[in-house]
Order: sequence, then structure tokens, then C-alpha cells
Amino acid sequence: MFRKITIKDDERGLLFKKGSYVKRLQPGVYRHMSFSDESVVIQHVAKRFSVPNKELQLFLHDEQLTSELTIADVQDYEYVLHFEDGKFNGLLTAGLYAFWNVMKKHTFIRVDIRNPEISEEIDRSLLGKLQGYMQTIEVASYETGLLFYNNALQSELRPGRYFFWKGPTSVQVKTLDLRQLQLDMTGQEIMTEDKVTLRLNFVCQYKVVDPIKAIQIKGFEDQVYILLQLILREYVGTLKLDDLLRMKQEIAAFVLSRLNEQKEHYGVQFISAGLKDIILPGDVKDILNTVLLAEKKAQANLITRREETASTRSLLNTAKLMDENGTLYRLKELEFLEKICEKIGNISLTGGGNLLEHLNSLLTVKNVEK
Repeated sequence: MFRKITIKDDERGLLFKKGSYVKRLQPGVYRHMSFSDESVVIQHVAKRFSVPNKELQLFLHDEQLTSELTIADVQDYEYVLHFEDGKFNGLLTAGLYAFWNVMKKHTFIRVDIRNPEISEEIDRSLLGKLQGYMQTIEVASYETGLLFYNNALQSELRPGRYFFWKGPTSVQVKTLDLRQLQLDMTGQEIMTEDKVTLRLNFVCQYKVVDPIKAIQIKGFEDQVYILLQLILREYVGTLKLDDLLRMKQEIAAFVLSRLNEQKEHYGVQFISAGLKDIILPGDVKDILNTVLLAEKKAQANLITRREETASTRSLLNTAKLMDENGTLYRLKELEFLEKICEKIGNISLTGGGNLLEHLNSLLTVKNVEK
């Protein structure tokens, strides 16, 4: 009895005898004795060459077979991008691979993942199909990135999107904000030279200009905060309360100057600084309010006396002018008469005498009638 085996045009056969590979079989019809110890494994040439439970090396001694195979030997430190007829088919990790080249052309792009950055040779449209083998890192438009391989600084990254292979080299990117930043110090208790404890609210603006120096400082913001705190204590501790209140506009310039003395060390530029509030203890505030009220009352009394003096001086000058000028005296009489007439309904004049005498007699009569 014979067994009939048909191998199609898009197939190849692998002949085994007693479990050992013998040769490749081309398309055709083959007959074997049914009780023979020979067997045939059919391979589809559109698929990858693979024999279950057999190592690929067992077949590579057959030159006729290998002439129809494309071999890809991928090292432990490599990824290989596999293309069939120019179209991406998949990514190969470490191992030995064989592909039938009878119907399709197989090409490869090898990448050394010991250098993690994905080169421009790799079409960016393929990256979506490689998500399990790569990582994406983005640096925003207002940031800078510091690239580390195995914790060793490599370079500074400008804003953009970067792609790295996952592999034996660990990749980290630390980003720093390059925008203008603000540091607020609120309720900072400081003692003046005359032992008055007060609280300050202070603010300063800065921006990172040297990311490499800034990243080397552990707890960067905390250390800048402490620097600002020490400078404020240095300034306030040398002034008495009255001097501080009088010179509070100068504190910002002093602090900004002292901060910029340290800008090279911290890798930043301090742009501006300002004192927002000085908060006094309750008892000191009451004393200052009392002093202020007394000062304002004294100023008000001074102004009042000054106005009274000016008014008296004006009357004296007017009297001198009327004494020297009869016409002016007469005009003043008429002015006063006009003011009196505004308050009196009827005036009757009889007899001689001047106007002032008549007015005097009228007023005297009016008072008697009352």
C-alpha cells in the first residue's frame, strides 16, 4: 500500500526518515509505502519557515533548502525590523529566523538597542506598531529635558517628541520648566534689632537658565526658599522697627541683589522681588495707631492755628487799607448794608447823620422792641 502526498506550487515538503531530516521536496506528487518510516512535513512558502519541535540549525546544512530561504540571525543586543516586499511585517527579537524567499522578498533593518535613540532611518509611521518595544518622551515648548542613559547625563533635549528603544540601556529624561516661576514666602517670622517679632510676606520671580546646574541641586525649590529666608533675616535683623517701616521700599532691591550673587551656583536668574506685607503684633500695632492718631491731631491743630493767623492777618490788612482809603471804606459800608438788607424786610431812614449812625439806631430800636 502507498501513501500519496501532493505538494502544491506554493508549498514545499520536508522529508524525514526515522525522525531525521533528509531533503527538501519540490511541488509534485509523491508516493510512500504506508508502512515506511518516512514522513513529510508540508511548509507554506508564504509563511515563516518553522518546523514544530525542531531547531532551525538542523536544516541549514541543506544548500538546496537554504537557497530558497532568507536567514535572519538576531543578536541579544539587536532588534530587527522585518519587511516583506517592502512592507513592514514585524519586529524580530534575539534568535534565528528563516523565511521562504520563493514568493516574497524579505529585507531587514537592524538596530543596536545598546544605543537607545531611534534613528531617523526608521520611518516614524511605523512607531505605532512598535509600542511594546519603545518608549516615547515629550518635552513641552516651555521645558528643557536632560537625557540620562543608565543615570549618566548624555545631552540636553529641546522641546519636541523623542523615541527610544526598550532594551539593556535604561533611559530617563528629567524636564525643567523654563518659564518665569514665582516663589512665595508667607508669614515668615523675623525679629528686628530692637527685639520686635514681626511677620513678612515676600515674593520673588526667577527662571532657570542653566538646567544642568539646577538639576544637580537636591530639593532645588527648597534651597532657593532657604536662601531667600536667610537674606531676609540678615536684612531685617540689622534694622529697628521704625527704620524698617521707613525703608521697606529698599528691602526688595537689597534682597534681589543678594539673590543674584548666587545665581551662577543655582543656575537661575532672579528677575524681581518685592515685599507684600509687614504684619505687626497686636500690641505693637495698637501703639503705632495711637502714635499715628496723635500725630494727625497735632497736624490738624497746626493747620487750624495757621488758618486763624492768616485770617487775622487778612483782617488787619483790610482795616489798614480802609483807614487809608475813604472810597474803600465807603464800599465796605455798602457791602455790609447789602448783607443786612438780605435779613431785614424794611428800612426807614429819618433825620441827619451818616449811614452807620442810622444803622446803629435801627439795630438799637430793634433790640429794645425784642
